[in-house]
Amino acid sequence: MVNVYKILKETTVEGPGNRFCIWVQGCKKHCPECWAKDTWNFGCGKEYSIEELFKMMDKSKIEGITFLGGEPFEQAKELSKLSQMVKEVGLSVVCFTGYTIEELQAKKDIATNSFLENIDLLIDGGFEVEKYDLSRPWIGSSNQRYLFLTDRYSLEEILKYKNKIEVRISQDGKTEINGMGDFSSINKNFCLQLGKDNVK
Repeated sequence: MVNVYKILKETTVEGPGNRFCIWVQGCKKHCPECWAKDTWNFGCGKEYSIEELFKMMDKSKIEGITFLGGEPFEQAKELSKLSQMVKEVGLSVVCFTGYTIEELQAKKDIATNSFLENIDLLIDGGFEVEKYDLSRPWIGSSNQRYLFLTDRYSLEEILKYKNKIEVRISQDGKTEINGMGDFSSINKNFCLQLGKDNVK
């Protein structure tokens, strides 16, 4: 079973092309200034089987799957299996991790290595606020790296993408924002419209 914080069946701001995105639940890294602290706790989230997640994907509409978190490598065994299923039908795998690839390889863990073998593009390194940098797509600090683990993507291709933000408003009025950009500006604009000091 995979412990999941959130799923987006289609998004164009979390990697190349239109993607199915899974934010996993649970992270031990606890990076200062993390933008996703709600995903840290291992004791919550919703569990899905690998087969359930695979069936959710409209494979004719997406280029691949993106794993975010939380920390995907805390669930490496399950996500490795799901990634293998995804790649068998010709889709790509992108994964964000707070660890560096050197830290992951040093574990010498079978599940971790298997997961790495099934990832096309790994974006490694935790967010570091003192290195805040939005000049590259999808990442927020200059220490983070694009690691091309297969020949599916290239740096030249990736750098053609621009940072964007998606805003979704559900029927019950709940607003959800994902992607990469200047969230402080978004927060300020929402506050001006709502007459509040901060967006909750």
